[in-house]
Amino acid sequence: MFSVGGKARNMAAVVLRSCRNGLSHILKNGGVATILPKTLGGVRQKSYVQYVTRPELPKLAYRRVKGKSPGVVFLPGYGSNMNGLKAEALEEFCRSLGHSYLRFDYTGHGLSEGVLTDGTIGTWKKDVLFVLDELAEGPQIMVGSSMGSWLMLLAAIARPEKIAALVGISTAADHVVTAFKSMSLEVRKEIEEKGVLTMPSKHREEGVYTFTMDFLKEAENHCVLQSPIPITCPVRLIHGLKDDDVPWHISLQVAQRVLSPDVDVILRRHGQHRMAEKDDIKLMVYTIDDLIDKLTTLV
Repeated sequence: MFSVGGKARNMAAVVLRSCRNGLSHILKNGGVATILPKTLGGVRQKSYVQYVTRPELPKLAYRRVKGKSPGVVFLPGYGSNMNGLKAEALEEFCRSLGHSYLRFDYTGHGLSEGVLTDGTIGTWKKDVLFVLDELAEGPQIMVGSSMGSWLMLLAAIARPEKIAALVGISTAADHVVTAFKSMSLEVRKEIEEKGVLTMPSKHREEGVYTFTMDFLKEAENHCVLQSPIPITCPVRLIHGLKDDDVPWHISLQVAQRVLSPDVDVILRRHGQHRMAEKDDIKLMVYTIDDLIDKLTTLV
């Protein structure tokens, strides 16, 4: 079962069930998360960048806050990194409640080693699984943005014992593969001859996302929407109706295919792809807060 919401304020009302431990002090500065001094005992703290070494694989950069379970892991989108507004807001939120939090850069992203254009969905799935296995302790609420939501689903399938709940933002599951296959045969042949698929995006400096045919072929091995998705934990999917990069109906498809009986879809009438406006981030934070409350109550 899943529910679909309407206006932004109505959606926020659905999930504004708890406002614990200074949560009301979060997100006061135009979308940049801030905890007031009384929340952290008068001392503002922040995680620092660390690196983890893997045999024969690029080093991964990460930031971690230790705390209680369930922890929260943030997965950024394609070409993005762990220092965006959503990632920063979640660290402040988790620290305010005393829960553990982990954010990191995939291979070829941000401060991690590697080259972005050499990466694949499989490459970044391995990154996520490594982080879950080696850096995350106990059950985790995974929060994925765009491509990060696709990786989130893949990780939940591969490591169900590590996942307490999922929160997808502008979920892009299978998107690049689906977009290519939906093109006419003539256009696809032209792309195959060039060896490159470009997809417009106003969120990229170049104005487009660029994917090689090798990337597309490898990505096909990780598609999840053709059959039931074996995920049974609580799932929350937030998507903007004005998302020009990833169609919002992908979130509905995910909701229809996951096996979990606890799935909600929240549609933001004016939401865009990045979902980084103040009210978007508030909704994300309160959605996670509600899940933490639900999971700890169950325990």
